Amino acid sequence: MVLAVAEVGTPVGRVLGTEDASPLTFWAAVNSEDGSYLQLDDVVVTQRELADHGRVTIAGVVTAVRARHEGASFDSDVFAIADGMLPARVQEAAEVTVTRVEPEVYVPPLPGAVAYRAEGEARDSALSFDRMQRRLPMGTGRDGQPVFLNADFLDGSRGAHVSISGISGVATKTSFATFLLYSVFKSGVFGGDAINTKALIFNVKGEDLLFLDHPNTRLDERTRAAYHRLGLEAGPFPQVSVYAPARAGDRTGSPDVASRLTGVDPFYWTLSEFCSDRLLPYVFADADDERQQYTMVVHSVTAQLARNAVDKDGGISIDGTPIHSYEQLVDYLVEQLNDDATRGGWAGSAVGLGTINAFARRLINSKRDLARLIRGDLPAKQQHRISTADGAQVTVVDLHNLPDRAQRFVVGVTLKTEFERKEKAGSAKPLLFVVLDELNKYAPRDGSSPIKDVLLDIAERGRSLGVVLIGAQQTASEVERRIVANSAIRVVGRLDPAEASRPEYGFLPPAQRQRALLAKPGTMFVAQPEIPVPLAIEFPFPAWATRPGEAGPAPRATLASMISATDPLTVVKGKDDGIPF
Repeated sequence: MVLAVAEVGTPVGRVLGTEDASPLTFWAAVNSEDGSYLQLDDVVVTQRELADHGRVTIAGVVTAVRARHEGASFDSDVFAIADGMLPARVQEAAEVTVTRVEPEVYVPPLPGAVAYRAEGEARDSALSFDRMQRRLPMGTGRDGQPVFLNADFLDGSRGAHVSISGISGVATKTSFATFLLYSVFKSGVFGGDAINTKALIFNVKGEDLLFLDHPNTRLDERTRAAYHRLGLEAGPFPQVSVYAPARAGDRTGSPDVASRLTGVDPFYWTLSEFCSDRLLPYVFADADDERQQYTMVVHSVTAQLARNAVDKDGGISIDGTPIHSYEQLVDYLVEQLNDDATRGGWAGSAVGLGTINAFARRLINSKRDLARLIRGDLPAKQQHRISTADGAQVTVVDLHNLPDRAQRFVVGVTLKTEFERKEKAGSAKPLLFVVLDELNKYAPRDGSSPIKDVLLDIAERGRSLGVVLIGAQQTASEVERRIVANSAIRVVGRLDPAEASRPEYGFLPPAQRQRALLAKPGTMFVAQPEIPVPLAIEFPFPAWATRPGEAGPAPRATLASMISATDPLTVVKGKDDGIPF
């Protein structure tokens, strides 16, 4: 990084002598008379000559800017100065937080040393981009130049996981998460591994994420140019599979979606799978539930179902009693628990009646929410399980039509299944990125639940197994600390004032905390391990449809998959249409 003066950049001022300069921070007076200026996020470089080390280059990012009248004593002097009646000079100054010193001789810059706005190689060196072996584009800085993320801290090589915080509907958390995935797939940084890398996205708000494989009709040449500056081609995600819950009461198992009519598969679990896979704990997925005594009953009943339920083509039979729906299963379990003769076998002999009744009440309340997901009336052979193993590069699971309990069940069971699959594979490749919004709902700071346990497992062991969590939430202060602490990349968009004051955002300098209160959509502050100051970036408008009204024509692959996946015999099943076979 030791550069000649001509290679550093454009001179904009000098190191201030009226403020203390240290090896980690200094102030620069701006020569505004010749039109120079410094703004927040500008990269500044200055140099100092040492007898035994030669030239030391000190670089940093502007984290505060001020302007004042020199020569004024009172607030009212501003009027006299403006009228030319009192001599004074306007002076601007910028605080620079040091990001890199090369060579590593930590001495303060000397007052009067020329300060330069870093450009080209000097800018990349100041932001440690030259140290990154794999530079993943994630947006542009205030200077319009690309800003990079070190992919080693994303894919598990040296760190993993991303935490994105901001106000719902304003911070564009999901848009940034999908752009980051697009960069992973399309930038070439991951080489041949990008082809096999998968993403699992849970859609919780409207049907906005169901059209990632459709081009955005609002895409213009200016946006295309923004993608080109980052080394990307603007376009939709090439391979997307969409899962939606089966419609309630529909014996054909059609997916419950309104706007997307092609390329959507239904998901549900048969009663047999529910029992054999021991999924009952995910019915009780509220964070406070695990602290209640009735969880002992949950685990006892779960074991009994796995032991005694016999598969009957999607339905089950328990001790000779046929069960064809989730409602019937709940009623059967409640009946067994209320019967003195069978209660001990299902709940255990040491459990009190009050605890059993608490379990039964919550189980009965789950019938309305989960009956459409746990089915005995749909064929078990039909494709209905959410999986990223053999599917498209991006798998979107639509949850927006489901009530809260059902959303928790789907998220918990799906993450459990995918994590167990990666554990059995025993290899970090191919990578699996999991995008989960409303993380504070699934992994709250207090209490425990089966979903929270899975997410903690991903946060703490997912790096070695190739599972990367991209969690988004309005309030990072309400998310389990260990999940946030294990996130190598932290991203902040527009914040609520009360939330911005929480210690979880201590990595933001004071000026950036204030700016986060008024950040516009598309502006994010990204902190990564190699750079001591979070970088303010703007990422391009999505090139893929983010809502039904923006969706262009469906890709051919989607239409082809829909046709090939249709069994012509099922179209006429049960109908006498005169066809002689």
